[in-house]
Amino acid sequence: MYNQGGQGKPQHPIETYQGPPEHTGAGPIGFPVYQQPVAFSNQPHPGMPPPTQWIPAPPPMNCPPGLEYLTQIDQLLIHQQIELLEVLTGFETNNKYEIKNSLGQRVYFAAEENDFCTLNCCGSLRPFVIKILDYSNREVIQIERPLRCSSCYYPCCLQKMEIQSPPGVPIGYVVQKWHPFLPKFAVLNEHQEEVLKIVGPCVACSCCSNIDFDVKSLNEDAIVGKITKQWTGFVKEAFTDADNFSIQFPIDLDVKMKAVMLGACFLIDFMFFEKSGGNHSRASVWQ
Repeated sequence: MYNQGGQGKPQHPIETYQGPPEHTGAGPIGFPVYQQPVAFSNQPHPGMPPPTQWIPAPPPMNCPPGLEYLTQIDQLLIHQQIELLEVLTGFETNNKYEIKNSLGQRVYFAAEENDFCTLNCCGSLRPFVIKILDYSNREVIQIERPLRCSSCYYPCCLQKMEIQSPPGVPIGYVVQKWHPFLPKFAVLNEHQEEVLKIVGPCVACSCCSNIDFDVKSLNEDAIVGKITKQWTGFVKEAFTDADNFSIQFPIDLDVKMKAVMLGACFLIDFMFFEKSGGNHSRASVWQ
């Protein structure tokens, strides 16, 4: 298309300025109402490459929803929150935990769900449900612990915990193994096959030092990780049951087993370090 002056210069096609949008009458309170302006073409400019179409990365194989972050790390820090009502009154309250990465950034939040009678009548042996939420408050893990025994004198009806991916899909179990001196647990997959073992010290005395629970291979020849109860200072240890833990595992460990080890950390906390009625539930590993 050319000018009438015969200059032979091509005009800019189509997308030229057409003036302000057309007025269509008075709007509310006397303001004018305009038609929506016509959108410009989104076609690429001549000579420019077409826009790149990004394809989102697929989620990791065999990873429950919401646990993708666990595939990238080899350590978790668990900090139990101090419940002021529990400190002042002595009544047991639902436990809450912040789950952080090695930089101290919160990645998950865990909260116990229980009623008042169960909390204060069953103490540290109480059954519970713990729900783990991500940064958007989406539930990603549910941990269920039934009411069971935990004494070395009763080798039956020992502790067992189920770890689920919502809605109620089992991803693994933690089962206590009977031993006269040591706290021992088996880490099971969703098919209830033993994958790892957890072995603690003979006496779980948390006086001025950390306590390691070793995560071992099935034959117990190799240590592949640790669940560590961290010393938090005399005042906090003496007057609260807010405990700090760290979990170390191989970065290439199955993400489901990482989640089960997180559940094992909560079980260890309740069995050996939870207070009941102002006193520690365990002076040692066994009652």
